[in-house]
Amino acid sequence: MLTPIAVCGIPLDFILFGLTLLGVALFHRHTLAAALTGLAAVVGYKLAFTGFATFGPGLAGLVHHMRHEWVTLANLFLLLMGFALLSRHYEDSRIPDRMPALLPDDWTGGVLLLVLVFVLSAFLDNIAAALVGGTVARHVFRGRVHIGYLAAIVASANAGGAGSVVGDTTTTMMWIDGISPLTVVDAYVAAVVAMLVLAVPASLQQQRYSPIVKKALSGTRIDWTRVVIVAAILLAAMAANVTANLKFPALLDTFPVLGAAVWLAILLTSLLRRPDWSVMPEAGQGTAFLLALVTAASMMPVEKLPAASWQTALGLGFISSVFDNIPLTALALKQGGYDWGLLAYTVGFGGSMIWFGSSAGVAVSNLYPETRSVARWIVYGWPIILAYVVGFFVMLALLGWHPDAPH
Repeated sequence: MLTPIAVCGIPLDFILFGLTLLGVALFHRHTLAAALTGLAAVVGYKLAFTGFATFGPGLAGLVHHMRHEWVTLANLFLLLMGFALLSRHYEDSRIPDRMPALLPDDWTGGVLLLVLVFVLSAFLDNIAAALVGGTVARHVFRGRVHIGYLAAIVASANAGGAGSVVGDTTTTMMWIDGISPLTVVDAYVAAVVAMLVLAVPASLQQQRYSPIVKKALSGTRIDWTRVVIVAAILLAAMAANVTANLKFPALLDTFPVLGAAVWLAILLTSLLRRPDWSVMPEAGQGTAFLLALVTAASMMPVEKLPAASWQTALGLGFISSVFDNIPLTALALKQGGYDWGLLAYTVGFGGSMIWFGSSAGVAVSNLYPETRSVARWIVYGWPIILAYVVGFFVMLALLGWHPDAPH
């Protein structure tokens, strides 16, 4: 008979996962190795002692568990890898080289760029918005982007997606479950406040580190074909998301619709311009890291959350910075009783507090490997934590706590 092990009342599953996160934090130059080692330890323990929750013991339980999770993992893999190619298309279009001429050359230029990322994320996937912001930042700051500002780019993308059912996987899950997009849009009350709190200190930090170079590169010619390719890939993702949710919601549980749409667009547009496949190895390492953490998190014995309350919603935001927000959102939807606008903000924006807390953060770390340090992210990205708390309590004060109505 399979017997779970607990240390001081804490299931060993959580201890192993916590040690994995600690390994990622301490050995930021070997994050993939730490994540894979932790995943192997969790799988080994589940095989030997506890089994896989409702999926049963042994290899059969593991197989059934992975069948249940494969769509989520496949979507993350395809989106992260696909948007890495999209980011390079966008960079090669030479539009980022023109951006210095369009943005103010003081700290307000940094604020404006963060606002643009926020707005983009409301319509695009937050991964794509963060990568666009990171790519533009590389050019307007001439390659010297402060880690605090990179954290702000990720936070802006996550904030922008928090109130849009097409801007984040968690809000899309709520939409699929029958929650009105008008309910989710309440999250923008907190998200806008959070943006106002974090944008100025992050931009001042970047201005001191490396200001915007106002003059655009001479002789820059925009490659409009690549611009069309970028637009086509993003439109394919948006169209697939909206169409699947409105017409074929059951398909989203059985097939990675978004990722497949992105890659179909990439392959078709490769006839116009060849993608830069050289970005794949680096993007692959970051993607494998995130998939290892998400897989390990999905095996944690979290069958029930604490009773729904605004305090629980606040706490879930902090947990989202180290624990994948997709299973947390799924549990909250199953449990009910939450204010979905407030929860969309907490689980969406909360992951910004640590670099691997959201897929947008992992995507940006593929562009800037120096961000893979938990300590530096927290020290220099301190405005994000402050912004999260301020945004939450402003929304709570203005809108109150409205528990889940039948949906």
